[in-house]
Amino acid sequence: MSSRGSTRTRPAATPRRVPPDRSRARRTPARPPRRVRRRTWIIGVIVVALLGVLGGVGYFGPVLAVKAIDVEGNLAVDTQQIVSTLDVPVGQPLPRVDTDGAATRVAAIPKVASVRVQRVYPSTVRVTVEERVPVVFFDAPDGTHLMDAAGVDFAVEPPPPGVVQLVVASPSFGNLETRAALAVLTSLSESLRIQVARIDAPSISAVSLTLLDGRVVVWGSSDDSEHKAAVALPLLTQPGQTYDVSSPDLPTTR
Repeated sequence: MSSRGSTRTRPAATPRRVPPDRSRARRTPARPPRRVRRRTWIIGVIVVALLGVLGGVGYFGPVLAVKAIDVEGNLAVDTQQIVSTLDVPVGQPLPRVDTDGAATRVAAIPKVASVRVQRVYPSTVRVTVEERVPVVFFDAPDGTHLMDAAGVDFAVEPPPPGVVQLVVASPSFGNLETRAALAVLTSLSESLRIQVARIDAPSISAVSLTLLDGRVVVWGSSDDSEHKAAVALPLLTQPGQTYDVSSPDLPTTR
């Protein structure tokens, strides 16, 4: 009896079904119908056109026209002079107002130190002015001149109370003696400055102050003025007619 080896066969493996990638299908939006796309495009065109019309009406038309000019900060300069110099007509479309040009024109007024011009929608132009403040005056053949702390000679008229007389050979913006005198004057404390009637500067190193009561403070140059001012005030409580603080560490009276 012959024996044969038995052979067993295994059934073939059934291939696994891979489910469709539904997530990818969900991530890809369906294109809207052509009719919807066309409608959206038309609406976009209409919106842009309306914005253009409104912008044109605002820029060129009367909707945002200038109706008021508001001037602030002026005391010495007449409001009507500022409005006239501003040269912005009522009725001009506010977006078309050249604020830089208008500010430049107003800044040319001698008593104006700085100016800001703003558009305030819907219909106002606001002008904010900072005027020059006189700190000294000097006499000239054509009258009494007022000068501010920066050395700008801006008016010929009587000085207001409390303004100090300046005595130099050639008072002007670029004059060194003028600048030295102004540097000294602006360094003084208020309690000392209100006592000063006149400031003399025959040279930049020989500045002196004459007080309202006739006493004289010899200052010297404008160097170390804060130290000199701190020394001068208590020194003035001592008897004397002339007070020398040109060397503030060694002040003298006589």
